[in-house]
Amino acid sequence: MPITTSTGEPFTFKTMSEITLQINGKTQTCLPETKLPQILENLGMNPRLVAVEYNGEILHRQYWENTEIKEGDKLEIVTIVGGG
Repeated sequence: MPITTSTGEPFTFKTMSEITLQINGKTQTCLPETKLPQILENLGMNPRLVAVEYNGEILHRQYWENTEIKEGDKLEIVTIVGGG
């Protein structure tokens, strides 16, 4: 039987150097001090085609380079799709 957290999610071991965050409602891990553009790159997303909500607030692109991901951060990333 798998071990779960108090919220019912599967318990996973992470290295001491990783932090946990939520991306589009899913638990993810990354290294401390990872910058937002690196997260987007790791997810295979084109930064020019996404909008990012950071802990409940829309984060303007001009702040992305200086935004370091911290333990417990919540990101919602929306892909912009063109069409007509």
